[in-house]
Amino acid sequence: MQTKILNSQFSILNLTTWVLLVVVGAFMAVLDTTVVDIIVPRLKGPLSTDMYGVQWVITAYMIAAAVGLLLVEWMIKKFGNKWIYITAVGVFTVASFLCGISNSLSFIIVARVIQGFAEALIMVTAQAMLFGFFPPEKRGIAMGIFALGVAFAPAIGPTLGGYLTEWFSWRAVFFVNVPIGIVLVIFGSLLLPDRDERKDEKLNFISVAFLTVATVALLILLSKGQQYGWFNSSLIVYLAFATFFGTLFFIMSEYYSKESLFDYTLFKNPNYSLGILIYFVLLGFSMYQYFYLIPMFYEHIKGLSSIQTGLGVLGFGIWIGVFSMIAGALSDKFSPVPVLIVGAVIYLYSSFVLFPTLNYYTPFYEAVLKTMPFGIAMGLFFAPITVLVMNNSNGKIEQGIMTMDYVRFIGGSFGTAIATNNLVYYSNKEFDGMVSIQNHHIVSDFVSALESYFGKAGIEIFRMLESFMSANYGYKYVWLDAGFWGFVGSLFVFALLFVKKRKVKGTI
Repeated sequence: MQTKILNSQFSILNLTTWVLLVVVGAFMAVLDTTVVDIIVPRLKGPLSTDMYGVQWVITAYMIAAAVGLLLVEWMIKKFGNKWIYITAVGVFTVASFLCGISNSLSFIIVARVIQGFAEALIMVTAQAMLFGFFPPEKRGIAMGIFALGVAFAPAIGPTLGGYLTEWFSWRAVFFVNVPIGIVLVIFGSLLLPDRDERKDEKLNFISVAFLTVATVALLILLSKGQQYGWFNSSLIVYLAFATFFGTLFFIMSEYYSKESLFDYTLFKNPNYSLGILIYFVLLGFSMYQYFYLIPMFYEHIKGLSSIQTGLGVLGFGIWIGVFSMIAGALSDKFSPVPVLIVGAVIYLYSSFVLFPTLNYYTPFYEAVLKTMPFGIAMGLFFAPITVLVMNNSNGKIEQGIMTMDYVRFIGGSFGTAIATNNLVYYSNKEFDGMVSIQNHHIVSDFVSALESYFGKAGIEIFRMLESFMSANYGYKYVWLDAGFWGFVGSLFVFALLFVKKRKVKGTI
């Protein structure tokens, strides 16, 4: 009896160690994506560039991560999850150090490309290993733990980024990864189990090449479209053609090839298909918009500092972590479907009732309270949707994760582009509306008075005030548009109610 107890304690200790090593690595990778968002405006001086130039620091990372996702399943089959994970953490750590010592835009972009590629490998292998550590009846808890780390990282990213930048330097944002990465590589090599069978499978490089072209072109198009005026720019037109023909040739390659990049038979399972669609639309098109818009609202509309903005984001982010664990446990006890439905209802209430009321006049504490249900809804989303997809991936765990993460990148890029475009569109619309109802005599007298006191600066002050108020009032419709995509994504959630239950396959 005593031996059994000791073995049980040893197993729990091992499991805790494995989970910690995996979750911390994923947390570090995701944290870096959100921490960097805070420092981007501060890079213009040190890197001798403008705002459009430093945006490549983010765009290059996203492109490299998306491409890495196309190769990760083949790499795992060849070398195993453990060693791809450890290697990726090591590469990510070196790339973080290179970002920290960068003195030019080109240097940091190359370092961010390496970092983004490594992040894709970390995320897939970490999730696959964590899923394999737990028995089938505890996989909801496993994904709850993963979501606790991964979903919580974007919430504390702005706070940590603001703190490190304000008290140290923007370089500290990258250097902080180095000691963590070294510890993970050393202890991960020694302690993580290596359970994967090696398979010397062929990779369809033609499909990878065509999809890479399409993906890179699409991501650049979406991230730079607003800057270049969308299809008024010849560059954007060329990128659209590259996206179209890259996708077309990819489809042809997949159709005629014996080794396809994706397993399309999995989409015959409605649970799998709906899960991917929910991930693509609800997370990518809608939730990513809110993640993009909320910090901008606090910083540009409320006029808060980086640290205050981070605290505002933390106000809903902490609930993501709390409810991720709850959602994971409920998914194990009942099913992912009812948890997702409750989350969708809370999400829709938050999107259409609470968010549209947020504006410049909303007190900070009230804004934090009104975003809390959004955090709860997101917490109820991550673990159940991941369990749903992976339990219906017919044992092909890495394939399911790769597909989810790929559509997350593409959907998130669409969501960010939509939010950016809507901010400009609705701000301009509100500006035109304000001008149309103004009493021109009163406005002219007021502007003349400002000019007499402040000179030409008075006219500029009035224009800035009009622009600010138009952005403030335009936010209402930007919130609602993000909610519309949430409604579309929620339709796929409710469609799960009409799918017959299937036996879970592919236990590890």
